[in-house]
Amino acid sequence: VAGLGNYGLRGTRHSVGMAVLDRLARQLAVAEGWRVDRRCCADVAMATAHGLQLVLLKPRRFMNLNGLSVASAAEIYNLGPEDIYLVHDDLDKALGKVAIKLGGSARGHNGVQSCINALHSNEMTRLRVGIGRP
Repeated sequence: VAGLGNYGLRGTRHSVGMAVLDRLARQLAVAEGWRVDRRCCADVAMATAHGLQLVLLKPRRFMNLNGLSVASAAEIYNLGPEDIYLVHDDLDKALGKVAIKLGGSARGHNGVQSCINALHSNEMTRLRVGIGRP
């Protein structure tokens, strides 16, 4: 599960993917388990939910380069694009509204496009979190 955003701009609507992962880590009782993984240039925490082993990932790159971290983590943890969930902001959704999208285009989102390019696939599931238009 990758929370897309700009690592240096945490707390902004554009980095809501990382905020969602912070919340998920707290709910799964692994919030103290974040560690820097230099191999994929990301903060990583391991968790278990409903019998599934999860890799939580917050890239330490700018949004338009998040895909490099996601692709490196996919290789390290032997994951295919179909195993990856991207959590990211969506300008076209009202603040706080969420939707799940299975594959498809990036719809203009640079972080998602970076992931598609780096993984050579658009099969990732996306949790789109509405941030509304400024």
